[in-house]
Amino acid sequence: DVQLQASGGGLVQAGGSLRLSCAASGFIFDDYSIAWYRQAPGKEREGILCISSREGITYYSDSVKGRFAISSDSSKNTVYLQMNSLTAEATAVYYCGAEHYCSGYPGYWGHGTQVTVSS
Repeated sequence: DVQLQASGGGLVQAGGSLRLSCAASGFIFDDYSIAWYRQAPGKEREGILCISSREGITYYSDSVKGRFAISSDSSKNTVYLQMNSLTAEATAVYYCGAEHYCSGYPGYWGHGTQVTVSS
């Protein structure tokens, strides 16, 4: 079974950093793109970043450029989201999804991890 497990969320002060992890299993890691999404209270889910061994890195949101970074460790089947200079607007549930290509339409979703940024 395809499984995606997001972790690393928590409470952080504005200006701080967090690194989220998405551990994948049940499929050939390099055959899929892995993307991070988030859903803030009262808002629709939005895409953030996607990474693929075939396509490289795709930004779904310009608002995170220069502050968020995505990376992948195929030896651990894990994708990371490094978030720096966090603001209260980053408060959301963060999800990772697996896509055949960085399309913004994951075929598989993991459970989310809550990130709360206090101002």
